[in-house]
Amino acid sequence: MHRLTTRKVKVGSVEIGGGAPVSVQSMTITDTRDVEATLVQIYALAAEGCEIARVAVPDREAARALREIRSRSPVPVVADIHFDYRLALAALEAGIDKLRINPGNIGKPEWVRVVAREARARGVPIRVGANIGSLSKAMLRRFGRPCAEALVESAVEEIKVLEDMDFQDIVVSVKGSEVPMAIEAYRMMAERCAYPLHVGITEAGTAWAGSIKSAVGIGAVLAQGIGDTIRVSLAADPTEEVKVAYEMLKALNLRARGVQLIACPSCGRAEVDIINIAQEVERRLQRMKAPVKVAVMGCAVNGPGEARMADVGIACGRGMGLIFRDGRVVASHPEPELLDRLMEHVRAIAREKYGHDADGEAQGIEEAGGTLTATSAEEAPQPA
Repeated sequence: MHRLTTRKVKVGSVEIGGGAPVSVQSMTITDTRDVEATLVQIYALAAEGCEIARVAVPDREAARALREIRSRSPVPVVADIHFDYRLALAALEAGIDKLRINPGNIGKPEWVRVVAREARARGVPIRVGANIGSLSKAMLRRFGRPCAEALVESAVEEIKVLEDMDFQDIVVSVKGSEVPMAIEAYRMMAERCAYPLHVGITEAGTAWAGSIKSAVGIGAVLAQGIGDTIRVSLAADPTEEVKVAYEMLKALNLRARGVQLIACPSCGRAEVDIINIAQEVERRLQRMKAPVKVAVMGCAVNGPGEARMADVGIACGRGMGLIFRDGRVVASHPEPELLDRLMEHVRAIAREKYGHDADGEAQGIEEAGGTLTATSAEEAPQPA
């Protein structure tokens, strides 16, 4: 996939834009003033592969908590600021890695200039976050309604304020809750600027419906080569956002983290319960970080061909199944033994091809196609 070239921005140790892999973000749902609870959630997010964590900063007490949160966080931390520019200044003083502000509610341009000056002095990037729910009254009067054009123009206005301060460490988002509007806004934004784009569908919904809505919207944008970092916004445990994000990126061959499962939908030709078999394979492999491609097929029509395209796969028949590895049949087993033998091959491939241990955790090497070194939650340092 050809990706549009954008400027490179560094958020702590994570690069956004400039050809870097599409990074995955999420946001904590804890009270930021509760340092321990917030760190526990950040560590849970990091264990799932989250590379940048955003925290809400609604008041001075939350801003004061940032210094300890940032010093103990395993990933870069973004301060989410609304209404009060002084909170942005406090976040910068606390050593935050990135700021997120919305053009419709931060206030006077001179206040944004003060924040930009301090951020530039510290080398901290700013995300200009135009959101359909926080467009300024002036922008709504100009366009008459919330629309893609209003999102883009709102972001462009804020970018101009920062550029006038000679500030260019900018990431841009133009999020809407309506998928067609968001897709159009990101397409237009990509034509208007070369800053890296943070892609998301805001207020997407619950884990099930929101995942589908996000996959359609974010996937459509990414498929055009647009986007440098993503956040899936779900009314769910934020670790679910990270899991969904990686499934999107895997589907587009943009990142490889965790097993990619190829499974036939079953039909009247199947002589085994392929649905339950596929679900059991998924369950057994859900914690594996190695990007092994596994195929589970239920009949002789498409099964052998599809299984051969994976790192390893099974093609099931009546009471038995074949195991394919790297395009050739390596074994046949009776059905009761098939999944155990498949798991043995998956672990062997994870070790031999991707440098992962028996549980699929990385052994000191970079994630394929990404920037993280995968570390098990048990081995990672934990909050006190």
